[in-house]
Amino acid sequence: MKSHFINPLPKNLTMLDRRSFLATIAVLSVAPSLRALEERAAPKLKLGFDNFALRAFGWKAAELLDFAKASQCDALFISDLESVGSLEPAALLEVRKKADALGIPLYVGGWSICPGSKKFKDTWGTPEQMLITGIRVAKALGSPVFRVILGGIEDRDSSGGINARIAETVNILKSCRKQALAAGVKIAVENHAGDLHSWELVQLIQQAGPEFVGANFDSGNAAWALEDPLQAFENLKPYIVCSSLRDVMAWKTPEGASIAWTAAGEGLIDWTQLLSKWAESCPNVPVFVETISGFSRPFPYHHEGFWRHYPHVPPATFAGFEAMMKRGKEIPAFKAPEGDGKKQAEEAYQKAELERSLAFLRGKIAALE
Repeated sequence: MKSHFINPLPKNLTMLDRRSFLATIAVLSVAPSLRALEERAAPKLKLGFDNFALRAFGWKAAELLDFAKASQCDALFISDLESVGSLEPAALLEVRKKADALGIPLYVGGWSICPGSKKFKDTWGTPEQMLITGIRVAKALGSPVFRVILGGIEDRDSSGGINARIAETVNILKSCRKQALAAGVKIAVENHAGDLHSWELVQLIQQAGPEFVGANFDSGNAAWALEDPLQAFENLKPYIVCSSLRDVMAWKTPEGASIAWTAAGEGLIDWTQLLSKWAESCPNVPVFVETISGFSRPFPYHHEGFWRHYPHVPPATFAGFEAMMKRGKEIPAFKAPEGDGKKQAEEAYQKAELERSLAFLRGKIAALE
């Protein structure tokens, strides 16, 4: 029977040439399989912290970078301009050099850009001036984003309600669109302190322009908007470019609910589920820890008039929050003792909350790989 075997080796090759040729064929045949495995491998999420987690220390950029390196963090989020230090170009260059030398990417942020918000401060001038300053600082430090906020929960009760504040914020953002695009910096608007429901933040981003505006997702603040943080993440995930994360505890009260923030792994958030979804939806966005623990806030939603500031809340969304709350329990508050040791007690408490969160999340992230 005639054989149909085709010899793949070219004629007139020496023995050394033949071996080299066969080795090359073997490498080429294996390489696509290796590439396929690499593509299927889940990316390692970067873990870092928001400097507000260590607010009692009053550290500036250099000290924060040293702590981030000592804590084996992959990135650092300095969420207020004051904590950067000097904003002079030479000073920013030194911070950038230090961050690069330590191998720690920087993310930066500022405060309210909504002129009608009770949270707005004119420390950096008008909202437009603050935003332009923030874009300049972000570019100088290599930050892909500049985080801003609209305001807080009290803005839902302001003249014109939250929709008026959204409109003002959108106008400010649009006025700085050209500068943000030229710098390659995305403006990350946070769901901050109960000001915006996740779908309201989506509305704001879409109105302003998602080509230069994204979301800074805050899991604790989602609960202050009476949302399950996992559901809020689902709504915001196409737009997330930065984060400020902590755990949530909530429990039922005669007036409605009380909500407390706590260290990651010590509340009601399913971090395995959240981080798994994070790796799928926004794997290049660092997981930044912002622990703000030690107190609770009441939400008396059984009282008449409470809901007038929360129009259009889907029943399923609130049902999701209540289902989460039913799994919760009251946790004790923290109060530093008065006197000379107060600052040291606050520093120790904040550092412990952050370190437990980093250790817990580092384990969860490792389990994804």
